[in-house]
Amino acid sequence: MPDGAGHAADCCIIGSGIIALSIARELATRGLRVRVLARGAARDTASWAAVGIFPPAPRHPGAPPNAALTAWSDDLHRAWADELRAETGIDNGLRRCGGLHLAVTDADLARLRNAADDWRGKGAECTVLGPADVAACEPALRAAVERGRIGGGMFLPDEQRIRPPRHLRALEQSCLARGVTITRGAEARAFVRRGGRVEAVIADVEGRDDRVAADTFVLAAGAWTGGLAAGLGVTCETRPIRGQIVLLDLPRQVLTRVVNHGLDYLVPREDGKLLVGSTIEDAGFQAVTTPEAVARLRHLARDLVGPVADRPPAAVWAGLRPGSVDGTPFIGRLPGLGNAVIAAGHFRAGLHQSPGTAVMVADIITGRPCRLDTAPFAPGRKPAAPGADSVAAYLARAAETKGV
Repeated sequence: MPDGAGHAADCCIIGSGIIALSIARELATRGLRVRVLARGAARDTASWAAVGIFPPAPRHPGAPPNAALTAWSDDLHRAWADELRAETGIDNGLRRCGGLHLAVTDADLARLRNAADDWRGKGAECTVLGPADVAACEPALRAAVERGRIGGGMFLPDEQRIRPPRHLRALEQSCLARGVTITRGAEARAFVRRGGRVEAVIADVEGRDDRVAADTFVLAAGAWTGGLAAGLGVTCETRPIRGQIVLLDLPRQVLTRVVNHGLDYLVPREDGKLLVGSTIEDAGFQAVTTPEAVARLRHLARDLVGPVADRPPAAVWAGLRPGSVDGTPFIGRLPGLGNAVIAAGHFRAGLHQSPGTAVMVADIITGRPCRLDTAPFAPGRKPAAPGADSVAAYLARAAETKGV
């Protein structure tokens, strides 16, 4: 809805991935007039490119802020999946399928035992498996077990999967039904400021400048959000970290659970498709695949499930995850700007944390009390030391295991 179309929106959201559309839906549900500015099509987002694995997210005492956001969002996802199916007829594929985590060496198995103790300490159900147990859990892995390629594993029955393209499509339809205006091909170029407020964003819409006014602005453009914030004089790193995916169309589905192999994974779909991922690469804004990474992922699939996976990919693609320095996303008002909010930097957890993020942002904008303390997510915070969820930690693990 441009300025000349009648009236400004209550909120203009820059971005069109899972985070942006979830926020748009939540705000529209609360009666706000919302406009979304999308750079491209849904399949251009990191959300569409994601595989959609949700690790267990138990609530537990002393959980750090990031884990608390994930646990809250995990509960919301089940409610949202039911609502979206009722509203749109789209099943987003949210399923409790369980996750099998594999060990190759004795050292790997020792690490999984430690991880299992950690999961149990948080209240998650978890079982450590020997090689024969792995083969019994997923018979398609039996040959790899017999070749000594799998030395054991860990099973998390509460691991879930979701189908991101379906979830995006359902969110978009739900937003449109609530009166949200979505403008595609709209790239934010600059902001118009007056004092401590943003009056408008100047967007390139199909080659012409469009001045979009709103009462409130939300920056939720994934890896591009840091650049938008810089245009408002605020530093929020949302470093793009590339992930490449291979899609195999199997003659029959051979797996029932998500299979995790270090940082890599195999995700089965009921229709026989198998997603194989993923790289963790500091490659800038290059959302392209490389022959080396595709070959490595194909080899991984063949190595684990055998000749059934020895076929040309049905598709390959890459997405750019938005990382933050300390592994915690930025959610809150931008310092010095009363009507600009950021929601970005979720890295590998954006899909999982999207509904909780949406409710937090909507609470901030509408003045409601937030369920979680917003201070640890504030864009003006002093970043904590990089933890296990940080970009630096994942890049280091990827380099060690050659998972790049």
